[in-house]
Amino acid sequence: MQRFAEGLLNPRWVYVLPNGDVLVAESSTKPKPPKDDEGKQIQKLLRQAGNITPNADRITLLRDANRDGVVDTRTVFKDGLNQPFGMLLLKDRIYVANTDGILQFTYKAGQTRIDGTGKKILSLPAGGYNNHWTRNLIANAAGTKIYVSVGSASNVAEHGMEEEARRANILEINLDGSGERIYASGLRNPNGMDWHPNTNVLWTVVNERDNLGEDLVPDYLTSVRDGAFYGWPYSYFGQNVDPRVKEKRPDLVSKALVPDFALGPHTASLGLVFYKGTAFPERYRGGVFIGQHGSWNRKQFSGYKVIFVPFRDGRPAAPVEDFLTGFLANEKTGRTNGRPVGVAVDGAGALLVADDTGNTIWRVIPAK
Repeated sequence: MQRFAEGLLNPRWVYVLPNGDVLVAESSTKPKPPKDDEGKQIQKLLRQAGNITPNADRITLLRDANRDGVVDTRTVFKDGLNQPFGMLLLKDRIYVANTDGILQFTYKAGQTRIDGTGKKILSLPAGGYNNHWTRNLIANAAGTKIYVSVGSASNVAEHGMEEEARRANILEINLDGSGERIYASGLRNPNGMDWHPNTNVLWTVVNERDNLGEDLVPDYLTSVRDGAFYGWPYSYFGQNVDPRVKEKRPDLVSKALVPDFALGPHTASLGLVFYKGTAFPERYRGGVFIGQHGSWNRKQFSGYKVIFVPFRDGRPAAPVEDFLTGFLANEKTGRTNGRPVGVAVDGAGALLVADDTGNTIWRVIPAK
């Protein structure tokens, strides 16, 4: 493992361009006045955990021209953004997911900066509960549709479902932002998305709800079916009813799908990428790397690592491997050396890991 880039400001997401350039979204939580005592407690814990920090609101470009694993050029690719997260290149257009909408910019291969305000092709509900301000992007194989992840505005709709319009969903849109529809719903806070390399099925990782205890509810990895409902807020991990939700919807609970694979309670599993490279041993190919940002509400901390989940016959399988650890410096106090978020595979097959509190992009590749 080596430091690919350091001295960044809250690098949360990474995206590798076809020419090898690496884009890094530097952004963080912007606190809002809490609505109740629970909100005040959440903000206190987030500050202690380092989740509320100054916001760069920019995308930085990292270029390793000679492919030696060391950044040669570092430039501000785009600034003046609003909590950017997901990034996507389709032909000569770059899409950036701000918390409040998707911007489209013209792009030429090799550019180190894009100027102008871009074209806003879709407005989105901004912000959200805890860290649910992130909006991720991925396109289908044909490059004709874009999928947008939008997290919930609350823990379990405690302020009413009107606040949750278009949230806790993965949306599907056309390249110009038109044709919006809900691709999948009931996903409390979906983040990382990727297509399985053999089955072309969409997979995501989801942060589940809080305050049902230290061991409930597990975050999860799941395939995403068109039109499917995954429970939030009415039920969790299938049809386990959450008694705290005021509005009762047994009709929806009866349709709630059980996620494919549990990842542990409150791990804050965010990053996801299927390994399609060849640098790692054969057993990694077709499996998935997941960046776990780590818990903020458990006495026994969970997450704070990158894990690897092998796949067999298109499905996740045990045993899960702790692939990259050392982020949690003290298991009793919660002191950290960093916290992993986004993961991506570069052109050489190395794994890139965005460490948003260590302000570093790590690069992992087997020793020769």
